[in-house]
Amino acid sequence: MPTNKKELRLHYKNLRKELSTEDIEEKSLAIANNLIQLPIWDKSYYHVFLPIIEHKEVDTEFILHLLSGKDKEIVISKSDFETREMTHFLLTDNTKIKKNEFNIPEPVNGLEVPVSIIDVVFVPLLAFDIYGNRIGYGKGFYDKFLAKCKPETIKIGLSFFKSVEMIDDVFESDIKLDYCVTPLKIYTF
Repeated sequence: MPTNKKELRLHYKNLRKELSTEDIEEKSLAIANNLIQLPIWDKSYYHVFLPIIEHKEVDTEFILHLLSGKDKEIVISKSDFETREMTHFLLTDNTKIKKNEFNIPEPVNGLEVPVSIIDVVFVPLLAFDIYGNRIGYGKGFYDKFLAKCKPETIKIGLSFFKSVEMIDDVFESDIKLDYCVTPLKIYTF
């Protein structure tokens, strides 16, 4: 099993490619069902990523239903590829969603939300280790975003696959997860 970010990124992208639409739906639902067990439901603002279908990411539709059912405020983002910064918006019935040039579904407009009020962040990832380190696509959007969150913001990775033992090339600036939820298990760090 590879242990550096570059090889792990490739390995998990390939594993994802093998997943069928049914696999993704089934595993995404199992992840959402496991989330119910976490002690996070007394918060107000939940940041959710909208999946890039083409990259076979975890489908967060089930999590969105869970959050609306619990009357939570849902926050989604728009990415600026020049600055590698994300701007956050409240998801409402009037929010228009449009895919950007990288197939990332994003809000076209809406009410901007300051990072300081976000309580929980569901984090997309390709792989993670038993220490709570994660590997994303390597663009650093989430590292920048998570670094701006308040210290008590709960960071939850979502993964179709189990953890790797250890990621070798972790940086000081990498923000660790508090939990990672897979279809079969909840990891607490």
